Amino acid sequence: MIRPLLIRFHRWITLVFALPLLAIIVTGLILSAEPIVQDIGIKPQSIDAERLVSLIGRYDPDGKARGLGINAAAQTMTLQGIDAPEIDLATGEAATNPSNLPNVFLWARRTHERLLGQSWLVTTSTVAMLIIMTLGLAMGLPRLRNSLSGWHKGAAWLTLPLLILSPLTGLFMALGLTFTSGAPPANPGSRITLPNAVNMIAKSRDLAQVVSIGTRGGRIMARLYEDGELRAYTFTADGMVALPRNWPRLLHEGNWSALIAGPLNVVTAVVLLGVLTTGLLIWGRRKLRRPQGRSRDQRGQPEPLRSAA
Repeated sequence: MIRPLLIRFHRWITLVFALPLLAIIVTGLILSAEPIVQDIGIKPQSIDAERLVSLIGRYDPDGKARGLGINAAAQTMTLQGIDAPEIDLATGEAATNPSNLPNVFLWARRTHERLLGQSWLVTTSTVAMLIIMTLGLAMGLPRLRNSLSGWHKGAAWLTLPLLILSPLTGLFMALGLTFTSGAPPANPGSRITLPNAVNMIAKSRDLAQVVSIGTRGGRIMARLYEDGELRAYTFTADGMVALPRNWPRLLHEGNWSALIAGPLNVVTAVVLLGVLTTGLLIWGRRKLRRPQGRSRDQRGQPEPLRSAA
């Protein structure tokens, strides 16, 4: 009695949220490759601090840029918040063949976080995904068979921890839960500019590891890879200060270890996409299946006339 009801809820929630979930999963699959691409693309000691500072001064003489992004693999820099081209770090000129990959990742991130410009739609779909998984668990262990339904259930159960962790950490991020404690470092007395931040990083780190430097929450922050992990730093009068790890974000984005978590996130996205599409195919085949109540001969014959007696 309960199982048919659970199956019905499982099916209809999936159908209602099928398109938003499809968009979230596909963009998540694209973003799963970002940490891998960024980490592999790092070329140690390939970016010089003096060169970087001079290019910032050349393209942003008024100091209006709110941040910068570095593509170590392509050896290019992008200044944020001003009308400036993608800059080739080798020549100092506008990049002649700018990479489209950062734009693909940017589009995927915006869509993943604000589907159709609506963050609530992403959050609601994430909650729906968790409900669908919970209903699947409540239906009990499946019988593994070499069929569409068997692959649907088997793939979901065999990768269950990964499948649950992905939307759960995404929901934590949407709710602002970081599971960190302690007050953030105090703001420095003087304003930290982008050139200041570059020089401070260069004193103790390789600038090729830097992904971005920008202003967030009234303070300037830097994100850079250290042993495959994307760490966040802020700046004080005494130098760089590591910010506490935001574990939901690290787990969700696969940035706790680019070469381990990145492939795991790819696997998770592929399985989620497979489970969603096989579930829709199972429903579609059931709806398109011919009625089985009457035989083929009976369906081809007219109804017999009944006597009026």
